[in-house]
Amino acid sequence: MTNILQQALTKLSQLPENQQEAIAYLILAEIEDEKKWAENFANSQDQLAQLADEAIAEFKQGKTKPLNF
Repeated sequence: MTNILQQALTKLSQLPENQQEAIAYLILAEIEDEKKWAENFANSQDQLAQLADEAIAEFKQGKTKPLNF
């Protein structure tokens, strides 16, 4: 465990139980959210690569138009 995490847990343990639980739920939700993002991102890499290949092929074939922002 890192030093900063140990400090945070020490301070957390000094809070009332209801605040400890609220913060614990926030931490657990954040960890779960990060896990889902990582899984979704990992699963989308093949799709993104395929879409990029298609876009490059269309560009090379002259099938694209400039957006002129």
